[in-house]
Amino acid sequence: MLEADKCALVVIDIQGKLAQLMYQKEALFDNAQKLIKGIQVLNIPIIVTEQYPKGLGPTVPEIAALFPGFRPLAKVAFSCCGDEGFQRELLALDRRQILVCGIEAHVCVYQTTLELLAAGYEVQVVADAVSSRTAENREIALQRMRDEGAAITSVEMALFELMKVAEGPQFKEISKIVK
Repeated sequence: MLEADKCALVVIDIQGKLAQLMYQKEALFDNAQKLIKGIQVLNIPIIVTEQYPKGLGPTVPEIAALFPGFRPLAKVAFSCCGDEGFQRELLALDRRQILVCGIEAHVCVYQTTLELLAAGYEVQVVADAVSSRTAENREIALQRMRDEGAAITSVEMALFELMKVAEGPQFKEISKIVK
């Protein structure tokens, strides 16, 4: 089970021209926004990455707007774990449960997930907040990540699992976000 004080969210490369080519991009953007907003309500740390922003462009405005003083981590390695800045930030958080969302499921999300698992993290991939340019690549990636030991979850499943109870101001805020 996810625990709010042990969890962090990694938002991988939802950026520029590439994001516009994703399978069901509107659902991806909508679900990623819900996830980020809910995670913020729960005061869980978030790391946002961008793959080679000079070539692919910045994080899409729908996502960037959710972060005051937005400063994503730029990387060139497909796996976030291949970037020293990411490694430092992740270690500083001291969280062992990692929620992952972003693009592309079969490249950066997949490679990051496998490297996090190899490093001993518990990883949950938020299936309705990941995508690839094709549905087939997305599905293959989700199957492979599950086969390698990642749990597959959804935005609502993860948020309600983190909340534990149906009461209080956080529950009310998150209930509004997911509707």
